[in-house]
Amino acid sequence: MNSSDRTKTPIPVRLYRAVSVVLHLFAGILEVMLFFPFYGKSRRNRAVGRWSARLLTILNVLPSLRGSPPVVADRAAVLVANHVSWLDIQLIHSVWQVRFVAKSEVRRWPLIGWLSAHIGTLFIERGKGRHAARINQSIQAAFRNSDAVGVFPEGTTTDGTELTRFHASLLQPAVDQRALVYPVALRYLDETGNINTNASYVGDETLTESLRLIFAEKAIRAELMFLPPIDTGGKTRRELAAQAQSAIAAALNLPVSDRKPDISAGPPGALR
Repeated sequence: MNSSDRTKTPIPVRLYRAVSVVLHLFAGILEVMLFFPFYGKSRRNRAVGRWSARLLTILNVLPSLRGSPPVVADRAAVLVANHVSWLDIQLIHSVWQVRFVAKSEVRRWPLIGWLSAHIGTLFIERGKGRHAARINQSIQAAFRNSDAVGVFPEGTTTDGTELTRFHASLLQPAVDQRALVYPVALRYLDETGNINTNASYVGDETLTESLRLIFAEKAIRAELMFLPPIDTGGKTRRELAAQAQSAIAAALNLPVSDRKPDISAGPPGALR
C-alpha cells in the first residue's frame, strides 16, 4: 500500500458515510416538514445549526473556529465569505445561521433545493439585472425581519488556492441599511496542513463527484475565520467589496486573481 492509499478511507467506511448522509438529509426534510411550522425563529436556527454540525461530523470535516460569530441585535448584518465548496454553507451554519443568497439552479436540485428553500435561502437568477434588483429587495426584507444575510461575492467557487475578484452588487442593501459587514475566511486543509483541493467544488464537477472525493478523505480540516467587522458608513458598495476582499486575502495569505470566473454547474454561490 502506498502513502496516498494510507491517507484514504476504506471502501466500507465510504459506503457508511454515503448511507449516513442520505439518512441525515431525509431526517432534515422530515423535521422541516413536520416541525418547522411550529418552531419559532430561534428554534429553527438552532435546528439548522445542529443539522449542519452533524453533517460535518458524518463527513469527518473538523472545524477550527477563529474569532467569534457576532451577536447581532439592533443592526443589520451581512456575512461576506470566499467560496470554495458546498461545505461552506454547512460550516458557517454550524456556528451562525444566516440567510444565504444562492443561484437559482440550487432551487431545482432534488431534495437539497427544497430543503434550502424552506430554511430561508434567497435565490437569484444569474445574468438578469431585474432579478438582481428583486433579490436586493428580498435582502432588505430579511433585514427588517432581523435576519443576517450571507453572500459569496466571488460569484463562483475556487479550488482554495486563490481568490477571484469580489463583485459588489449584492452589497448595495448593506450600504442602504448601514449594516455591518462581517468578512469570513474559509480554508480546507489536509492532514499535512496543505490546501485540500478535494474539498473544493469547482468547474463541471457534479455533487456526486464532490461527495465521492470527500468520502475518500480520512479527515478534512476546515478553518473558519471571523474577521473584524466593516462599518458601511460613508462607503460605497465597491469600497466594501474591496475592503472585505483584502481582509480575507490577507487572512488566507492568498493572491487575488483578475481572471473571469467560470460559470460552474453546481456550487451554490450567488452568481453575478
